Amino acid sequence: MMPARAKTIPAHLPTPADLAEAPDSVRDDEQELTAASPAEIQTDIHIENDVVETCISDKRIGMRIKALRLKKSMGLVELGRHTGLSASFLSQLETGRVVPTLRNLARISMVFSKDLNYFFEPEPQTLFRVHRKKDRLRLPQSGVDEPMYFFESLGYLVPGRELDPYLAEFLPLDAAGEKREPRPHQHHGCEFLYVLKGALDIRHGETLHHLEPGDAVYFDSATIHSYSCSGDKPATALIVTLQQQVGATAAEGERRRNGGRRGPSSALTLLSNEARARG
Repeated sequence: MMPARAKTIPAHLPTPADLAEAPDSVRDDEQELTAASPAEIQTDIHIENDVVETCISDKRIGMRIKALRLKKSMGLVELGRHTGLSASFLSQLETGRVVPTLRNLARISMVFSKDLNYFFEPEPQTLFRVHRKKDRLRLPQSGVDEPMYFFESLGYLVPGRELDPYLAEFLPLDAAGEKREPRPHQHHGCEFLYVLKGALDIRHGETLHHLEPGDAVYFDSATIHSYSCSGDKPATALIVTLQQQVGATAAEGERRRNGGRRGPSSALTLLSNEARARG
């Protein structure tokens, strides 16, 4: 019996001369592989210049550099000294007339202690919420059979808000044909009230205050207080509550001057409790 012939592995890639001596089937296979190579497929891809410019402009690199420079109150000449770039070049860079190389962008980022990713990450969105009149809910005073006021939250779309604004309408005390007593309450923080229409009485502690349209009051809401419409027509007022204890105000100012940060407050106002409870 004849021994089986061992398969040999070429020591090098086939040369054109090798292919010329190879059978036709081998040459055909090599031509197919060459035709399907990724390098040849990519030669048909062409990116237009305007697409590239749009991609660069969307990153707003120049505006980000300018914002960092102005935040540090730094002039173009000073930034040029730190980076080794001319002031005229930096000016053109900020206005978008030139595009920085990664090397130049790295120099600028190191001056402001930023990573290169800072210039390419999506910009953070500033807080801006519109509360349309048609989308707001008019809620009655809770915990009573005959509500003395109705209110609408003007800040329900703002997450983690410290200020709670409301539009409140106070009904006359004898609107239901019988005399009703205001419901006193208290909560942490401060409260601001501005009368838009009608007459309103506010009892703060043991003192009763009468307010007319255009009058405003700012008070410590930790003291027991109540509202009541003192006219024969409903009174409308804008109310803003601050979710912060009054005693912490001075300490807060001192912490901010010292660069400290204040933890989130868990104090809620009566109106915000009602609004959140109703979803």
